[in-house]
Amino acid sequence: MGNIVAIVGRPNVGKSTLFNRLVERRDAITDPTAGTTRDRHYGKSEWNGVTFSVIDTGGYVSGSDDVFEAEIRKQVTLAIEESDSILFLVDVTGGITVMDEAIASMLRRAKKPVLLVANKVDTHDRQFDSAEFYSLGLGDVHNIASASGAGTGDMLDALLETFSKPSEEEEPEVPRIAVVGKPNVGKSSLVNALLGREQNIVTAVAGTTRDPINTRWNVFGHDVMLLDTAGIRRKAKVDEDIEFYSVLRSVRAIEDSDVCLLMIDAQDGIQQQDLHILSIIQRNGKGLVILVNKWDLVEKETNTMKAHEAAVKERIAPFTDVPVLFISVLEKQRILKAMEVAMQVHEDRKRRIPTRKLNDVLLPIIERQPPPMHKAKQVSIKFITQLPTHVPTFVFYCNLPQYIKPSYERFLENRLREHWGFTGVPIRLFFRKK
Repeated sequence: MGNIVAIVGRPNVGKSTLFNRLVERRDAITDPTAGTTRDRHYGKSEWNGVTFSVIDTGGYVSGSDDVFEAEIRKQVTLAIEESDSILFLVDVTGGITVMDEAIASMLRRAKKPVLLVANKVDTHDRQFDSAEFYSLGLGDVHNIASASGAGTGDMLDALLETFSKPSEEEEPEVPRIAVVGKPNVGKSSLVNALLGREQNIVTAVAGTTRDPINTRWNVFGHDVMLLDTAGIRRKAKVDEDIEFYSVLRSVRAIEDSDVCLLMIDAQDGIQQQDLHILSIIQRNGKGLVILVNKWDLVEKETNTMKAHEAAVKERIAPFTDVPVLFISVLEKQRILKAMEVAMQVHEDRKRRIPTRKLNDVLLPIIERQPPPMHKAKQVSIKFITQLPTHVPTFVFYCNLPQYIKPSYERFLENRLREHWGFTGVPIRLFFRKK
């Protein structure tokens, strides 16, 4: 299970710049999935072989300079609850402000490791200026300039030291299925209906679930761990940015799971928030089943379901090879079917295709429809193999890997899905020089 790092601080101290510096390089290299830029505030970072998740809390808040203290307080509270370590960013050019002091006093009470990071320290004089931040009482001040990257290496070394070692006791090796989605789509009700008991107190107020609740579910020969993610913690006022909360709460459950059941509301259809959660599922290479809940409330015509499914797939493109089920938790319609499909997706995600079979099937197809030429150069693929990773990952060895176009990549991915069925499973393709 990875560590989650939150970046907090008042507006305009450079949180997003630091966030981009931590995640971009890696994202740019390892994220071949088209369409993953939907989510600008969550990313994976790696330092000295340790991978962790980074969340830029500032990126979610509406408004810029006029962000009220209450808004910041909310972000910090959430960062303390949801992350493992916190980077508290201050700006050396502005000195200590009232807001910095307010954030510091919240962080001092937190039971989480906090690194105090002074940004914009890009001259010798500013090294001295940053000393005043020691008075915040959060230990050492780490000087960086996130725009140029100066000092970030030492800061990351210190950050890795705050990560707790993974605990020795291993959870049972059963598929882990996370129920995710925005508040009030019926996540807890689904878990309750599957368990046949009132595990979570369900009310119509968004966000009455407090923490992800993991329950072992052993029915009809299925043995799985159900991860029920909280929507958000308290009743959402209209002006609160619910999206921030539901996305952040989902991060940990998604990272811990094998397959995600993404629940959406039949009456709302797929919204921006659902796409955010979807992009995190994809980026982590988790299996996916989309459950359209409250189907009993939709006026039906002859082809409503088909039309609805087409609309969903249009919104989630280009990753459209995903099972979409129409359920009603209230009427207990198709909820067991949802679990069956989730188990099927889990099996597909573990599928290993022998190298010989891959080459026997795909090379003739590639020969008939080779990659487009580039500047009169023929791009040829010679050999294909699957890597032993959690996410189905295939390497295509070729003479000019840099000239493979995204459209051809999709063509290859579709052929893989056609022959070996990876429905609901993100596939990764890499092209390497032979």
